[in-house]
Amino acid sequence: MDAQLRAQQRAGSRLDNSQQRPALPVVPTVPRAPAGRRSAQAQAKNVVRATAAQSGASRAVAPLAASTGALCQPVLMPEVVVEPAAEPSAYEPKVADMEEILAERDACGVGFIASLKNIKSHTVVKQALTALGCMEHRGACSADNDSGDGAGLMTQIPWKLLKKEMPQLNELTTGVGMVFMPNNDELEAQCKQILESVCAKEGVKVLGWRKVPVDHDVVGRFARVTEPRIWQVLIEGKPGQVGDELERELFVVRKLVEKAKNAQLPVEFAPDFYLCTLSSRTIVYKGMLRSAVVGSFYRDLENPDFESAFAIYHRRFSTNTTPKWPLAQPMRVLGHNGEINTLQGNLNWVVSREHELNNPIWKGRESELTPLCNAAQSDSANLDNVAELLVRTGFDPQEALMLLVPEAYRNHPDLVKEYPEVIDFYEFYEGLQEGWDGPALLVFSDGKRVGARLDRNGLRPARFWRTKDDMIYVASEVGVLGDVISNADNIVAKGRLGPGQMVCADLEKATFMETGAISKMVATRQPYKEWLQKGLRRLADLGESTFLNEPMYDSATMLRLQAAIGMGAEDATMVVESQAQTGVEPTYCMGDDIPLAVLSDKPHMLYNYFKQRFAQVTNPPIDPLREGLVMSLEMRLGARGNLLAPGADSYKQVQLDSPILLESELQAVASDKTLGTKSFKIFFEAGKEGSLEAALRKLCTDVEAAVRAGCQCVVLSDRPDASGMDAGRAPIPALLAVGAVHHHLIRTSLRSDTSIVADTATCFSTHHAAMLIGFGAHAICPYLGYETSRQWRLSSRTQSLIKAGKVPDISVQAAQKNFKKSLEKGVLKILSKMGISLLSCYHGAQIFEAYGLGKDVVDMCFRGTVSRIGGMSLADLQREAESLWTKGFPEKAMTKLEEYGFIQSRPKGEYHSNNQEMAKLLHKAIGLGNGSQANPEAYKAYQQHFAEAPVAVLRDCLDFKSDRAPIPIDQVEPAAAIMERFCTGGMSLGAISRETHETIAIAMNRIGGKSNSGEGGEDPTRWLKLADVDEAGKSASVPHLRGLRNGDTATSKIKQVASGRFGVTPEYIMNADQLEIKVAQGAKPGEGGQLPGQKVSPYIAQLRRSKPGVPLISPPPHHDIYSIEDLAQLIYDLHQVNPKAKVSVKLVAEAGIGVVASGVAKANADIIQVSGHDGGTGASPISSIKHAGGPMEMGLAETHQTLVRNELRERVVLRVDGGVRNGRDVLLGALLGADEFGFGTVAMIATGCIMARVCHTNNCPVGVASQREELRARFPGAPEDLVNYFHFVAEEVRASLAEMGYRSLDEVIGRADLLTQRTVKLAKTDGLDLSFLTTFAGASGASSVRRAQEVHDNGPQLDDRILADAEVMDAIVRQRSVQKAFDIINTDRSALGRVAGVIAKHHGDNGFAGHVRLTLTGSGGQSFGCFCIKGLEVKLVGEANDYVGKGMNGGEIAIVPPPGSPFRSEDASLVGNTCLYGATGGRLFVNGRAGERFAVRNSMAEAVVEGAGDHCCEYMTGGCVVVLGSVGRNVAAGMTGGLGYFLDEDGSFCDKVNTEIVAVQRVVTTAGEAHLKGLISAHADRTGSAKAKALLANWEASLGKFWQLVPPAEKNTPEVNPSVVVPQAAKVAVTA
Repeated sequence: MDAQLRAQQRAGSRLDNSQQRPALPVVPTVPRAPAGRRSAQAQAKNVVRATAAQSGASRAVAPLAASTGALCQPVLMPEVVVEPAAEPSAYEPKVADMEEILAERDACGVGFIASLKNIKSHTVVKQALTALGCMEHRGACSADNDSGDGAGLMTQIPWKLLKKEMPQLNELTTGVGMVFMPNNDELEAQCKQILESVCAKEGVKVLGWRKVPVDHDVVGRFARVTEPRIWQVLIEGKPGQVGDELERELFVVRKLVEKAKNAQLPVEFAPDFYLCTLSSRTIVYKGMLRSAVVGSFYRDLENPDFESAFAIYHRRFSTNTTPKWPLAQPMRVLGHNGEINTLQGNLNWVVSREHELNNPIWKGRESELTPLCNAAQSDSANLDNVAELLVRTGFDPQEALMLLVPEAYRNHPDLVKEYPEVIDFYEFYEGLQEGWDGPALLVFSDGKRVGARLDRNGLRPARFWRTKDDMIYVASEVGVLGDVISNADNIVAKGRLGPGQMVCADLEKATFMETGAISKMVATRQPYKEWLQKGLRRLADLGESTFLNEPMYDSATMLRLQAAIGMGAEDATMVVESQAQTGVEPTYCMGDDIPLAVLSDKPHMLYNYFKQRFAQVTNPPIDPLREGLVMSLEMRLGARGNLLAPGADSYKQVQLDSPILLESELQAVASDKTLGTKSFKIFFEAGKEGSLEAALRKLCTDVEAAVRAGCQCVVLSDRPDASGMDAGRAPIPALLAVGAVHHHLIRTSLRSDTSIVADTATCFSTHHAAMLIGFGAHAICPYLGYETSRQWRLSSRTQSLIKAGKVPDISVQAAQKNFKKSLEKGVLKILSKMGISLLSCYHGAQIFEAYGLGKDVVDMCFRGTVSRIGGMSLADLQREAESLWTKGFPEKAMTKLEEYGFIQSRPKGEYHSNNQEMAKLLHKAIGLGNGSQANPEAYKAYQQHFAEAPVAVLRDCLDFKSDRAPIPIDQVEPAAAIMERFCTGGMSLGAISRETHETIAIAMNRIGGKSNSGEGGEDPTRWLKLADVDEAGKSASVPHLRGLRNGDTATSKIKQVASGRFGVTPEYIMNADQLEIKVAQGAKPGEGGQLPGQKVSPYIAQLRRSKPGVPLISPPPHHDIYSIEDLAQLIYDLHQVNPKAKVSVKLVAEAGIGVVASGVAKANADIIQVSGHDGGTGASPISSIKHAGGPMEMGLAETHQTLVRNELRERVVLRVDGGVRNGRDVLLGALLGADEFGFGTVAMIATGCIMARVCHTNNCPVGVASQREELRARFPGAPEDLVNYFHFVAEEVRASLAEMGYRSLDEVIGRADLLTQRTVKLAKTDGLDLSFLTTFAGASGASSVRRAQEVHDNGPQLDDRILADAEVMDAIVRQRSVQKAFDIINTDRSALGRVAGVIAKHHGDNGFAGHVRLTLTGSGGQSFGCFCIKGLEVKLVGEANDYVGKGMNGGEIAIVPPPGSPFRSEDASLVGNTCLYGATGGRLFVNGRAGERFAVRNSMAEAVVEGAGDHCCEYMTGGCVVVLGSVGRNVAAGMTGGLGYFLDEDGSFCDKVNTEIVAVQRVVTTAGEAHLKGLISAHADRTGSAKAKALLANWEASLGKFWQLVPPAEKNTPEVNPSVVVPQAAKVAVTA
């Protein structure tokens, strides 16, 4: 079958046929609605808009009769301009609004083709269109399955084509604009008039308008609603303007047109008038189209006269389903694949320094170029705006991207060796421009050069190749032209972009440069080292950093101060003192089950009203543990300089290595004359109404005056005066003061002229520090934290503990150092959750959302932050601050701090929803320990307990209302039908005991619900039905369980595929009803799991393919879920292996989850699970449990509403979990939109958990969460206990439905209009507004139909063709041998996964004794050979993309370049990133190089490869990797098992190893030598590798060049340790 046809066929079959929508009926004509701004209101209109067809009258101009007939309309320049362009009004900086930012998230496929000799041809355009078509799977379609999220090309201007219509055009003096206009005659005329009048005023000449010929019939239904009219405008510059000067003139014209349109057009139509490009060099053809139809929509692109020497192509995957035509890419300079995580901060910093940008080249017109950015645009569009300004000002595009997206230049051995000058370049620009941080592949061109840049983490794929005729190709994937074999003898080099790398083709000079040469060229243009010496001092230059050895206060004063700022006993002991003792943030367990701060009747610090945001799906979190080398806490104090004119006098700054200052360092900064530091006390008059707001306003005015007078550093201090604490003067909460000053300075355009330092008592945890920095502080001195650490160490209690040997003997200095270190590490962890590497990028980025703050507070201090439920006003916050401050002035002397009970449950402390009284009531109701005798009266007491409990979660503030009369309960659907919708949470076997895990599974199978395996695989014996149960309910097969019946099975119907991939094998996947991809976990979103070593018993280790007693850490979910299209690929993999299992994706509630969920639905998930922040956990840092993630009600409501609005709701089942405890919670979840309901902690309580909250210690007193045999013997639960509980819950739901007059859950799911906000009196505020939760989204179809729909399909597959071959099937079924050959192209993704699945279904992981030998020729798509299995032996002749051998369990994969390739295979990139991820067996041989993260989380596979990128062998727990070439840095980070052998030909290897865990040694044993030689021989045999043969030919010399990597678990193996003898039986195996 023709390759392109197959690619298109596959892209078209996104969903199975049952899902494809019928054509819409014709709707009466409605005038086209405007594009609208991205607000909730505008989106709500989309429901109506999407279904309204365009009217014939207002449709774009009738299709042209002939393809050549794109006539130009000459323009008569008016002598008098009737309506001049609007003068720019006084410009006020506008802060970025997170709500606007969240409405647009995207990821993409991107690439370029360029002729290095600058030869223009139509072939380049044709190839770009072909490549675009082969990237269709990297994009997505809307609910109509036809409207693409965006695709386009950037090329040189097609002068040949244009001159056929306008022969008189002068290429040198003319610019061409590609213009989108509203689809309305009157507005179209107005838009042309605006542009013409701007040109007339500017003195440039409009030569004519050209109607761009398009084919409307290929546009999808959604896209047609917003389809613009598309024109080209031809403009002649002022006399003598050519080249760069003409480009600048056209840039000014475009900016003036943008200002004029915003002033003159109605606000809802202004975005529809959009200039894609206006340039004399480049032009962009783009739209909301699928890749395959870009060429047929724009007829120009198929015209042979359309010639260009380069083309950038781009396919967008927008998680939002109302993508806009202008947001398709490429943009004006860039095509961007990725996500900018720091966008809100970047936009605010751009706004705050716009007034300082100037360069003589602009002749004083800089103000006409602002505003530069707009939060309503995508991240890509905003980055492009800044890059374009730099390029137009005279920066090379390479230089612009280096300073905007800097590489991780610290701790970089290659960089120091090869081009150290670039370090000075990066350091210098850090003082002028914070990075735009996030995973990104950026393809760029200014018309003279075309190139690509990868972000510092290398989290996007980028491959390039070069041909003999000097064509350069860069793409997100190889194989996009389908010519890997036919063009093999023409390809002279194949490479890849690694982290922070760049390539650039200069079309004018005909040169092609890679990273080293580009960096050297850019960094040596200016004397950056000298400039730095003049403009930058280190903190050490200001004075010595010393710790205090004595306390500042007596212990009584410290206690009063601690109490007065809100520190409780737990904060002092569990947080501050623990950090001082250990240097790390403390770990705790279970979820966060206390009321939200706004609902609580206890006073809270302001920080507790915010939740940290975290990365999920649209971008990955980073791994601060294993990939910390890309992260940095460096900050600068002092004014920022002028970015457009860098020089020796750009700035006078002080560099901080950490934002956490010691008291001595604060003193040095405060007295520094160069900075001109001024200190401000932050207090207000206690007890006087309005005094907090007044004090804030005065503070802002005073700071503004100081900054205008030249102060470059502002210290905001709440330190009591020498006279001591004053009851009448309470401190302004430091976060409020920092936020207010930060935003005031942005509004007055002064923010970049100064820095803010917070000297505060209120910062003592990692969350506090991250918040202060996130809202604008450059540095913090947490003086009370230091004081608490000092007094803790000097206290008599600590001294006696040290004497008793219970606490290590550390000095007073060390205690403070530990406290500081734990804050720093914790801040890094919080950055990494959002996928941010640099603190300087996180600074001011406001990556938090508020739960319980009113509009006045947010507008004044946290502008742009999402706060959807209202809450505390400034007056309320003043009362709360005063109530805390009075605690510092008690009537009788204090002896200890108050026990607030926010972490642990305390008698007089905060209410905990999961409490021991509740557990006792539940145990009594379900008959736990009482022969499972259900007690309905006791369940009523359990219900009453919740009815009388304090308000704890948002749903407690809601009530049911009904529009119907009650009905008899017997008319309501039976309990069994309701219980089918119940699931249990993903609790891993390891975190909880075998007894608990299997009891829950058996109970769920009895009621027809679903249990969840959690992370860590599953014992195959659990998939069998019990048949040997005796009368006492015991079985010899599972002697540890009680209360069993014949026919019971302990299989988990939902099997989890988490980031650690522990135990995920083909057989495991084939035995699942559903497969759950855990993107985030409620208790610690943005982080991986952790299983303490004492819980890794031999049984757990065997299931997880690891070693007993070794702690297991799952990486954060970033290795194969970098972005939405990577998640789509993992969903595709799982559907490929097991086409009968539904795939669910687990997300955690946060603002913006609706847009993320839309992307997940478009990525073909069957089920989306929304978890609340209060989910349980076996072990997690306290700040993660407490401060990350949002309430499940908010997440569920937003997800349901967004999916309904985007017409995607019927594609997916929605499941919710997060503190669901009773029938009321279930019904509330249903009304908010959930189809299914997850129970976590409460299910454990129903098996016997007594809420001892010691899960993380392995000491659970009832054996629920312990692996200790003696404790597990105490486990009290039986399956029927749990069945009783779920039956009670279902009956409670039935009773409520009957009361409301509804017969089934189907009738009420999504009916948020049946909810109303209760009039409940909260202790703190009456400003709570829950209208967000009671908004009815519209009809969403029947829930039971969604639940019953077929599994989503991958469409026709190469695997289906292989399995349709009778000989192949015969060999699989009858365990015979077969050999076959097939062709493969890059759109054949997850190839052979289904073949492996069929083998596993018949024979399990290890039972297949036959051989299926396949030879494939061409380019393997992503996940080639995924989940390969024993007996499947594959040879690929060609090349492959990312994730080769993902989850491989057995068998063999060999990959070789095409025969006759001119390049040396050891220099060529043959496979992509993240190969062998989570492999559990098998062998991989690659005759070429691999990309980043090779063999990450490999536990058993063996591999030989000829070179690899960064992070090789990361998190490996077993197996063996041999690398016969150079590698990148950070080798073996987190590697706890397995062996590595690395050839080191230039002596550079040891610098690249992360030696935190592994040891590096030469090969010193005969067993090790035999192991290595055997693998290299096999590699030579399977791939014909010239390198392997050369090494074997001279083995003595070769062996001495190898290093062996040895994790501790391997140090007593014969391959490593000469004193360990190889057992006799094993010797044969080694030599075989």
